[in-house]
Amino acid sequence: MAARITTPFTAESTAAEVVKGIDLTGRRVIVTGGASGIGVETARVLAGAGAEVTLAVRNAQAGQATAEDIVATTGNRQILVAPLDLSDQGSVAAFVAGWEGPLDILVNNAGMMASPEMRTSQGWEMQFATNHLGHFALATGLHSALAAADSARVVSVSSSAHHRSPVVFEDIHFRTRPYEPWSAYGQSKTANVLFAVEATRRWADDGITVNALMPGGIRTNLQRYISDEELERLRAAAGGADLKWKTPEQGAATSVLVATSPLLDGIGGRYFEDCNEAEVGQLGARNGVAAYALDPEAAARLWQVSLDTLAG
Repeated sequence: MAARITTPFTAESTAAEVVKGIDLTGRRVIVTGGASGIGVETARVLAGAGAEVTLAVRNAQAGQATAEDIVATTGNRQILVAPLDLSDQGSVAAFVAGWEGPLDILVNNAGMMASPEMRTSQGWEMQFATNHLGHFALATGLHSALAAADSARVVSVSSSAHHRSPVVFEDIHFRTRPYEPWSAYGQSKTANVLFAVEATRRWADDGITVNALMPGGIRTNLQRYISDEELERLRAAAGGADLKWKTPEQGAATSVLVATSPLLDGIGGRYFEDCNEAEVGQLGARNGVAAYALDPEAAARLWQVSLDTLAG
């Protein structure tokens, strides 16, 4: 068993603290969902370290406003905006086709949480289609750009909600079982971790590493489908007052660590939280990674299922 990665950083660390002293000049970055929540702070800090950052966003107007804000706060004018709707495979294909040159860091940050039952035009369950299949198609589509970079990294933003469900291969899209918003979200977040495991195995020879992470509990637009009452009920059930909300700056810290830290050079297929690698199997309300999310057989199976789904 490989040694668990630990760092000097904690749950309280901010993204700016994590990246301090790291120079990303000449590096090219994509942040999906870069116009809201922790995506904004992730993009801002990477831009502040000198990277060219592309905000891959559904709402171009919000993306442009965020880009202008990042330019104003960092002085880095290399902030680009490109349309991307992860639930629409045509949109993903268009984004990939429009990308030119190497890509150093891909931050798969966008997502949707605990939504009412919705489906894509193909009949896929929307949370799985957006959170996993969209990012899977994006990353595999950009594989050659990642391979063209020197030691590229992919950041897969997961969640402790992966504790709620493994990938239920027998009925991923809730065609026979009753739809349950949190199970669907949990399954998609497990898929984000399994993607990191298999992508690292497949792409290591290309110098590409992929790690997953839990950003922490942060109040953002991600929770738009969840009432304040529901959030408080969940918080109470999971330990109540001991569960503190992170600021967006703290919430972006683990993403930025996974994207940039020299402590993770050559390291992939792992799951981080609070700026350190999580304990396997020791699950708390917001801590720990389930063994099934790191299972190499499930990871390989999900990769093939994803390919078959997208080909179908």
